[in-house]
Amino acid sequence: MCSMFRDRMEAARRLAERLAGYRGKQPLVLAIPRGAVPMAKIVAEMLEGEFDVVLVRKLRAPSNPEFAIGAIDESGWSFIAEHAAAAGAGADYLAAEQRTQLETLRRRRAEYTPLRPPLDPAGRIVIVIDDGLATGATMIAALHGLRARNPARLVCAVPVSPPETLEKVASLADEVICLETPENFQAVGQFYQDFAQVDDEQVREMLRVAQR
Repeated sequence: MCSMFRDRMEAARRLAERLAGYRGKQPLVLAIPRGAVPMAKIVAEMLEGEFDVVLVRKLRAPSNPEFAIGAIDESGWSFIAEHAAAAGAGADYLAAEQRTQLETLRRRRAEYTPLRPPLDPAGRIVIVIDDGLATGATMIAALHGLRARNPARLVCAVPVSPPETLEKVASLADEVICLETPENFQAVGQFYQDFAQVDDEQVREMLRVAQR
């Protein structure tokens, strides 16, 4: 299948165009790290909003760490996918994986936003950005955690997702924006010509600038 986006920057600009109705309403644009961080920065700038991160972590399948069997947020709340048991994740494995990923979340929060606590979503238009959805696990965890903090409106915005994943996240957001919903979906990266990794130092630098 041909790529739909040249890179994350193009995808971000196209998302911002679809989200133009929120320009001037001071939206809080939150990235799921790491790939979505440069995207959320662009969207926030184009919408005249604020930029930050929402920290969630994928829970990894025992035999395939790239495959999500769920996700966990900073509070410790976890989403466990229906296929987790079939992927070999028993109760003991899940408990250990949750501890591992929660420790990573705490370390990343200390690294990413050392100058201030996370921006408060209460009463605000909140737009959650990712570079694409596969299983949707991390987006589900992000939306669940944010909803508990009482945003005025909660929006999920992604460039690409399989249709069945969008159905899973739709009930958790007030609005879902997705540019492309291909049926033949294997991985997010297949829909980008350039899907270079975003590293922690890039994330830290973008957030340092945003916190000034």
